[in-house]
Amino acid sequence: MTQPTLTRRGRGGMNALPEPLRTALTLAAASVPVLPLRAGKAPFGNCPDCTGNACGGRPNMKSAGPCRCPGVCHAWAAATTDPAVLTSPAWKAAWRRAVCVAYHPGAAGLTVVDLDNAAAVDWARATLPATRTVETTRGEHWIYRGAMTSHNNVRPGVDLKSTMAYARWLGPGTGTMTDLPDVVRALAVKEPPTVRPASRSVSVPARSVGVECPHRTPAFLERGIAMAEQRITAARSAIHATVYGAFLAVLSTHGRCGCLTDTHIARLFNAAQAKGETARHCMDAWNNASTTLGL
Repeated sequence: MTQPTLTRRGRGGMNALPEPLRTALTLAAASVPVLPLRAGKAPFGNCPDCTGNACGGRPNMKSAGPCRCPGVCHAWAAATTDPAVLTSPAWKAAWRRAVCVAYHPGAAGLTVVDLDNAAAVDWARATLPATRTVETTRGEHWIYRGAMTSHNNVRPGVDLKSTMAYARWLGPGTGTMTDLPDVVRALAVKEPPTVRPASRSVSVPARSVGVECPHRTPAFLERGIAMAEQRITAARSAIHATVYGAFLAVLSTHGRCGCLTDTHIARLFNAAQAKGETARHCMDAWNNASTTLGL
């Protein structure tokens, strides 16, 4: 993540451009994809053609490739190294309103360990291999060479920003960048939540002796769990509500017969945590759904 000197072009050269755009062009020349952030460190909204997911799923950008909208659209997926895009009229208007520059670490082959407070920084210094560090307003960014899947809240005050995420550009930092270590990759591997079996966590009515529960049909139960996982994974907004709704649907169908196991519940919790939910939020949603159904 070096910062090469750009050639002055035209009257006024780089000095005639807004400061965030000057920084962005410098980073883009070093093959770091960039985008502007508005007040609140948030990306600019989607263009009218993409508002309300009208473009067919591009806001999540999990498989559609780089954003090709004329404006600064789709958050991290808009990040680019193309100076013609960065200096286009639509983007220039955004740069004039921008308060800072962000970059897409994964596309640059990087992972940012975002340490959000002093306690997280102390943990990193005692646990992680030294690498390039950048001071933030509340903590530090530790930058490693290598990309991985982004995850939030891997431990208190620690986020991993790489693919499908953006990080603020706060300067080149200090220290020598090192390769992404296994200890950082391991942070993204979330242990299955510790949950009680359904027979203890959910009060279920006793089944008639000798009557086989129809929900024990493997295909029926598997389809219900898979549908709930898919519903959670596909959510693009209102994650809390989606998780609660999925839990409610599973419990309404399978919660009274005692056929849910720790493995089934862990699958649902893992799907929710992959969308950024914490184990506590998962347990709260599960308990709330149980209470709603009177289980």
